[in-house]
Amino acid sequence: MATLKNSISDRARQVYARQLMSTRRQNQLAEFPLTRGIAKRKARKLFDICAGFVYSQILKACVELDLFTLLADTPMAARDIAAKLDLLGDRTERLCDAAVALDLLDRRSDGTYIVGEMGASVIGCPGLVEMVRHHDIFYDDLRDPVALLRDGEGNTELSRYWTYAAGDAPAGLDAEAVSSYSDLMAATVPPIAEEVLGAYGFTSDDRLLDIGGGNGAFASIVARRTPHLSVSTFDLPAVSALARARFVADGLTERADVHEGDFLSDALPSGADVISLVRVLIDLNDGAALGLLRRVRDALPRGGTIVVAEHMSDARGAEPAGDAYFGLYLLAMGRGRPRTPKQICSLLNRAGFTAVRTIGSARPVFAQVVLGRRKEEESAHEE
Repeated sequence: MATLKNSISDRARQVYARQLMSTRRQNQLAEFPLTRGIAKRKARKLFDICAGFVYSQILKACVELDLFTLLADTPMAARDIAAKLDLLGDRTERLCDAAVALDLLDRRSDGTYIVGEMGASVIGCPGLVEMVRHHDIFYDDLRDPVALLRDGEGNTELSRYWTYAAGDAPAGLDAEAVSSYSDLMAATVPPIAEEVLGAYGFTSDDRLLDIGGGNGAFASIVARRTPHLSVSTFDLPAVSALARARFVADGLTERADVHEGDFLSDALPSGADVISLVRVLIDLNDGAALGLLRRVRDALPRGGTIVVAEHMSDARGAEPAGDAYFGLYLLAMGRGRPRTPKQICSLLNRAGFTAVRTIGSARPVFAQVVLGRRKEEESAHEE
């Protein structure tokens, strides 16, 4: 019955799409009372897709000028903003009006500007600011998207930025090679950490091992929120040095330590009863992801927990973030892919985990969370 329903739904969508291929039919749908609202929303969505780059550059200008902070509490006229930021007055007004159209700023009744809802959200999400600044590199790779789709050599700006992705010997990377991407990862971790802590509180665990833990940002947030928990990270030597420095700065040296190695080839440290993979599987192709999950299983005690948190495909309310944004981003990076929660659950099951389940996410655009446990009892074959 489900297959029949899906088939009917597929045909209906196909028929509707064919109708939209006709300009005359589009006009009819826009004029007909029962379809007018749908046609209007679809037209707006299509235009937003076409204009998306312009919108993102308006956001970038606001970020680079720190316009949201400037207007966070004090409304200002365009001429005063221009004087403050050393801009041309008429062009400043053009930028502010554009930002108002995107809900980044609000225009008051006296003509002055103040931060809007979306701009305030940017202030409250520093990691987003870093992503906006980082987009210069990504946009270079997307300048010719067809060439990107045809080029299998991986000669991209993103592959050079994420040095571990293209290198044959990532363990040999030095501090300079890992510092920029480590800072970006750390800046974008807090909202993901909130999703994980909301889904899984670590209340019954004693020790967390964060695989691919970078400069320790995630482990540090979890440790500060759960004082009973000891934490550790496992990552490349150059990145692990940054984690040590963070743990010292955060006053966590009594219950935080660092392990060095390449999680794609080295055995993982044992002793943790919960292991986290935060934005790790998304960077890996299926074979490497499955191999890592099996090493995680071997490192956990029976009954131990795995926590996977990352951007996933088909996230309700955040659908474009998975296959559209991260699908192309990882293509330019040179490895990895976004997966649905069902696909991640399948990988965990194949790796020997049980009780695998997806936990609801308050803000799936940042991350979704999948949990699993190593089986309490395993056959000799499974061992």
